[in-house]
Amino acid sequence: MRLNNPTSKRTGSMARGTALALGAALLLGGCDTVSSLNPFDRPEVYKPEVKEIVPADRLYNEGLARLQNGDSEGAAKKFDQIDKEAPFSPYARKGLILAAYTNYQASKWEETITASKRFIAQNPASPDAAYAQYLMAMSYYNQIPDATRDQERTQLAIAAFEQLIQRYPKSEYVLDAKEKLLVARDQLAGKEMNVGRFYLEQRNYTGAVNRFREVIIKYQTTRHVEEALMRLTEAYMALGITNEAQTAAAVLGHNFPDSPWYKDAYVLLESGGLQPRENRGSYISRAFQGFQRAVVGVVGFGGRS
Repeated sequence: MRLNNPTSKRTGSMARGTALALGAALLLGGCDTVSSLNPFDRPEVYKPEVKEIVPADRLYNEGLARLQNGDSEGAAKKFDQIDKEAPFSPYARKGLILAAYTNYQASKWEETITASKRFIAQNPASPDAAYAQYLMAMSYYNQIPDATRDQERTQLAIAAFEQLIQRYPKSEYVLDAKEKLLVARDQLAGKEMNVGRFYLEQRNYTGAVNRFREVIIKYQTTRHVEEALMRLTEAYMALGITNEAQTAAAVLGHNFPDSPWYKDAYVLLESGGLQPRENRGSYISRAFQGFQRAVVGVVGFGGRS
């Protein structure tokens, strides 16, 4: 029979103990190493940031100085800072209207709109409220795109100018607002005309009629109304609705007798054996009752007047 060697057992136990101790030491050492590499495993030391509070009068004067030096953008930042840091100071109201003005001078339209809206909300009875409304409207106006693109900014400009006229009818800015309204509405009419012409080319005559109808009802004072009447003549002729085609041509001839569009409408009717004849019950005729033309010189966007 073979006997176990007790010395061998003790030796094996010691070896296993030594191995465990070494393993634990290595594991702890490994943890220390990982901890030293982990930037988030350290106590964070808070260092308070000391920010200088600049008095409102100093910000105001610095803004004026920059404005006088032609630095509109730098001046705007100073005036904006007054509103943020000292909104209840005696300089807050002056700083806010100047922030709107200097942002406008720097062509920062969205910042102008924000400052103008804030000024009007806080100072609705101020003598400068009309000016703030005008700056806001002009900021929308200066963002009007060409007639092939979305006209959201045009709509916003129209709304802002209309508010100016309604709220501040005696303001010195009303006359210019009315002229800018004509230009903005002309742009919306141009958008409708573009879509209407596209529908005509696609022979979607009903869709075309709907677009040209919008122009003669909503945008009569624009330069597009003559062509819209001619295009209605064309679309209604294609649909076989000859009485409306004749009415469109007759209204065009009555209001714009020298228009080249009337000559085209007349020739088109003649080719179908028809003459211009107004149906007083037609929506086209009713739309022009009491019509007075009030078109001003218009430059398309891209170039604005």
